[in-house]
Formats: sequence, structure tokens, C-alpha cells
Amino acid sequence: MTSDLPGVDTTVDNGVLRITLDRPSRMNAVTTETLDAVADALEKFSGDAEVRVAVLTGAGRAFCTGADLTTSTDVSGPPSTATIDAANRVVAALRAFPCPVIGAVNGPAAGVGVSLALACDLVVATESSYFLLAFTKVGLMPDGGATALVAASIGRARAMRMALLAERLPARDALDAGLISDVYSDDEFAASVDALTRRLADGPPEAFHLTKDAVNDATLTELDSACARERTGQEVLLAAPDFAEGVAAFQEKRPAVFGRA
Repeated sequence: MTSDLPGVDTTVDNGVLRITLDRPSRMNAVTTETLDAVADALEKFSGDAEVRVAVLTGAGRAFCTGADLTTSTDVSGPPSTATIDAANRVVAALRAFPCPVIGAVNGPAAGVGVSLALACDLVVATESSYFLLAFTKVGLMPDGGATALVAASIGRARAMRMALLAERLPARDALDAGLISDVYSDDEFAASVDALTRRLADGPPEAFHLTKDAVNDATLTELDSACARERTGQEVLLAAPDFAEGVAAFQEKRPAVFGRA
């Protein structure tokens, strides 16, 4: 079974739900509609007994490079509160999904793309991929639950460095830091993800369900509160001059100059 939604390709085959962010010309930068489509797919199949495992990945060279900033006014451009709400909905759906979800990071994960990846249960990445909380580069703060998801994995010090300095974290360093589950060579990535997917699909579904819930309940106690705090903060920042400057600098391919009223 296959369905095509705005910027998303969804297939179900042999017990595997595969959700692919499919905007390769935009490096899978997401819009509100794209995020809603991902959440729709997760919610639609959450009660399907035929689905034993889910995979979230990207088409082309990237996993997801964040919210689409190609315009500064359209809701499908900057990360408006609608986009933040949609991202939070996806993160909640990933956490609530009753089967294991693999985040198959096939290329760069930036901005809210980091949140989408880390909300999955097992995050695996290509050797060439990286993780980048790029929000401060455009005068924003991390959202999609990133302030909780990153810190829950690698601790406050490293999470603060990622969030404030917006530095790339290569996949191998992300693995060493405990941010992700495994790294595969680019050439072997597809086959390795397929093998991991099959292993989970053939496993005990109720044991996986209860284990996933127990680990998430123990480690992500602040996720809902983090999403709410991020939304409040982001609403302030979206209206601030630094965001307008950040978007203009992004579009003009120049360094941003922040702090000017």
C-alpha cells in the first residue's frame, strides 16, 4: 500500500510503515503541510495490527534540513507557530506510536530535522551525515522538543553547546556522544537499515511496545513541557528583529548582523 501526501511518501509493506520526507529539491526542508502529513500517517497507522515497525527517512541527499525558509511571509516558509505546532504533533505521534520507530538519517539533519530524528526510538545515520541545531543562526531557539530530546541523550553541557553555538555534529561524533544508536557506511546504509527493520518487525510487538513506553516515560518526562516552553519562546522570537535579519541574511547568503533594532 502506498500513499502520497504533501512532500511525504508513505508505504506499508510486509509489516513495515515507511514514511519518507520527499522534497529533495529543498533538501527535505519541511512546511506545515509536510509535518501534518507525517503526523497524519503516524496517527492513521498507529492502530494497524499489520504494522510492526516504522521507518522515518528522507529522499535524496538529506534527511531533513529544517523548516523551509525560502520566503519570509508564507506559512510554508518560516517556522510560524503553525509549523511549530505541526512539529510538536509529529514528535508526540512518534513517541506515542506503539511500534518501534527507526530514524534512518540518510544525510544532514538540521533544525527541526534533528527533533524529528531524535523523537524516533532508534536513530541510525550514514557516515557522511551530521546533526545541526541551526536555530540561533536565524535568531530563533530550538523547537520540536529538541531542548529535551538532545539533553536527555547527551546531557546539559553538550546540549547547550549544540543549541547555542549551532555547530555541526558529525554522525560519528553523535554516536560517540550517545545522541544516536549507530552509524553505517554510506554504501551499506540501505541494507543495514533494512536488516534492522526486519529484526524489529520479526520481534515481539507487545514487548517492544511496553519497553518503548517505559524507556520514554523514564527519560522524556520533560518533553511535553519543553514543547510548550519552546512554542512560547519561539512566538516571541518570530516577532523580533533578529529573526527578520536572520531570514534576510539566509536568503541573501550573507552573515547575519544581530542585535540591531
